[in-house]
Amino acid sequence: MKDVRIIVTGGTIDKVHDPMTESLGFAKAASTHIPEILALGRCHFPRVERIMLKDSLDFDDSDRDAIVAAVEASEETAIVVTHGTGTMGESARWLSRRVQGKTIVLTGAMRPHSLSFSDGAFNLGGAIIAAQTLPEGVYGVMNGRVFEAAALDKNTEQGRFDA
Repeated sequence: MKDVRIIVTGGTIDKVHDPMTESLGFAKAASTHIPEILALGRCHFPRVERIMLKDSLDFDDSDRDAIVAAVEASEETAIVVTHGTGTMGESARWLSRRVQGKTIVLTGAMRPHSLSFSDGAFNLGGAIIAAQTLPEGVYGVMNGRVFEAAALDKNTEQGRFDA
C-alpha cells in the first residue's frame, strides 16, 4: 500500500454555512473538514497538508503553482488534492504539464461536508483508493468515476462530472 498525502486547497467540500450572511464560506478558524471525514471512515494513514482554503473560481496561476510546489515537495508519490469543482479540470491539466513521477488525484464536492447529504466523503474515499492504485499521472475522481486530466470537466447543466 502506498502512503498518501492529502493537499487541501479549499473548495465546496470545506465550506460552511454562515447563518448571518446566508452564504457559504470558509470557517473563521481556517480549519478543514478533511481530518473529520477521514476519522468517520476510520482512515488513519493519509497525511493532511492545508496549503490554502480558497474557492477555485478565485484561483490564479500562483495558486496552481503553490499546488505544484506542495506536490513536488511531498515525499509521498500518491497525492490527493481537495479542490473546488469550478476549475478542477483546469488545475488537473496544469499539474499534468508540470509534475511527473507521481499519482495525483483531484477531488471535491458539490455540497459542503458541513451540510447533510454531501458527496464529499464519497469522493474523498474514492480519490484515496485511486491514488494508491492508478499509474503515475493526474486524474480526477468525482461521482464514482475516474477521469484523466484531459477529460476532467464539470457539466454545470447536470451538476456532475461527465466523460
